[in-house]
Formats: sequence, structure tokens, C-alpha cells
Amino acid sequence: MAERARVAILISGRGSNMAALIYAAKAEDCAFEVVLVTGDRPDAPGLTLAEAEGVRVARLGYAHKAELFEQLDEALREARADYVALAGFMRIIPADFIGRWAGRIVNVHPSLLPKYKGLDTHALAVAAGDRQAGCSVHVVTAEVDDGPVLGQTEVAILPGDSPETLAERVLIAEHQLYPRVLAEYVGREQSLEWITARVGELAQDLPETHARTSHGSPGWRVGSQAAGKFFAIMFNRHHGEDSIGLLVKCTGQDEMAQLIDADPDIYFRPAYYGPSDWVGIRLDRHGVDWDHVAQRLATSWRIVAPPRLTKLLRAADDF
Repeated sequence: MAERARVAILISGRGSNMAALIYAAKAEDCAFEVVLVTGDRPDAPGLTLAEAEGVRVARLGYAHKAELFEQLDEALREARADYVALAGFMRIIPADFIGRWAGRIVNVHPSLLPKYKGLDTHALAVAAGDRQAGCSVHVVTAEVDDGPVLGQTEVAILPGDSPETLAERVLIAEHQLYPRVLAEYVGREQSLEWITARVGELAQDLPETHARTSHGSPGWRVGSQAAGKFFAIMFNRHHGEDSIGLLVKCTGQDEMAQLIDADPDIYFRPAYYGPSDWVGIRLDRHGVDWDHVAQRLATSWRIVAPPRLTKLLRAADDF
């Protein structure tokens, strides 16, 4: 079974969406586990439910908003959370906090975004005479309810609906949508297609790079189409490894040994490519440092790139 993403949930109240996520995570094939429930109210009823279900809870005490988000950040990191799921968390999150967790905070919102951001969504939909309302799961950005939408469910507005009756049905839809979309989002990090696309974006940022397969595996070369050399090759459970990752060039066997000794869970010596100074990087795991992967790609590119491309880099080193 693939490694499960570690999800922390932030709440302010009873936590019905929190409960939906906790119960979804009890399925053995769920892509995530709930490792922490916390929020801005130490007396929130949802915290008691989470404790009863055996989930770790942090009841925070704070004096100011800034202190709250510092405590939240510490609690999330102590729980080694990979992602943060907002479930009725009624606070505007500061941009610096979002920046620390960029792309790793998701939220469920009771409207079909981009319609009706903010509060009173059901009243607005009823007053507008809409035939459909619904809910959305989206990535949280600095703009309120403005991040990329990951999934939506439409809910019919019935004749005579009030904001309260509509809210009841939309909440049912939220409970169905949120666990499914969250699982899909966190599970993408262990998908060959997603990992390959992510590596490709980084590789193609390097000069004179083009994609080409190597023995059926996606790879990237530097130089001309005819005489270019590979500096990165994907692997999918090859070379004796039960994982998905990337092969890159290193400066020699000594550096390879140093990398593996320092991070044996990340680096390995490939059975067939290792003697030619290729080192393997496992990427089907949560919390990959993609800046580090980009650095390794750049190092590999530089090792095999033709001298005309590296001349300025060498000059900069000498300077």
C-alpha cells in the first residue's frame, strides 16, 4: 500500500466536515490519514469528537491573532502534517502562513465558486433565483475563496427553499465531495504521470533541454536533437526499487556515496546506471523538496552539457 498523506484539520465549531474526513480515513485504501485536529477555539465541540475517535487534538490558548497562527504552525509541524484541511475554520488566514504551506491547504466552500465567495452563500443563491447551488473544494491562496477549484457538486434549489433548508442539502454534498477530492489531491504525489510532469517542468526550465525517451522511460537531454546527452531519466519501479523517481548524474562515486549515506530514504545507487555515476532519487513520497530536485537537475545538466553552454557558469565560478 502507498504511503498515506498526513492531514491536519482546522475547525472552529462542531466539525461535521471534519467528521466526514475522519471516517473516510478509516478505510484502508484511503490516500490520507488524519494526524491532528485543532483550531481557534479550544472548546470547539468537534475537538471532543476527534478525541473520541482517537485522533490527536491540540487545544490552543492564545492572546492575539498572530500568536494563534504561530501556535498553529508549530502544532502542524510537530504532527508532521503534509496537508491542512479547513473544515469550518472561521478565521482569515494570514498570507505569510499560507506562504509557508503553499499548495498544501485546502478548503470546502458552500457555493459553486467563483460565485458567492465569503459568507451568506445560501441566502445569496436563493435571493438571486438560482436553480443550482452547491459546494466547492479548492486550494487556499491569499485571496479569500479564490484558489484553484479541485472539485464541485451541484445541488438543486427547490421551490420554496430557504437558506436553511438549502444549507442542509449542501452540507450533505460537502460531506461526500470533500473526502473524495482531498484523497485525489494528496494522492497525486504518488502518481507516475503527475511526478513526470512535475520533473518535466523543472527540466525544461534549463537551457537547450528537450524530452526524449530512454529505453521506454521519459527522459530529458541537453544539446542538439542529434547529439544531446541525457541528464535526467524517470524510473518506475525499476532498478530493484519499489518506487517512482528520477535518475540524475552526479560528479562521481564519492559524491553518490555521500548522498546515499546522508539521505538513504531518498537516494539510492541504481543497479545498472550506478557504475556510470547516475544516482536515483525517490519521488513518490509526500513532502518532496522540489527546490532540491531542481538543484539536482541543474547539477546533472551541468555535468553533461556541452562546454559552450557551461562556459559562462565556469567563468562565474572562477570569479
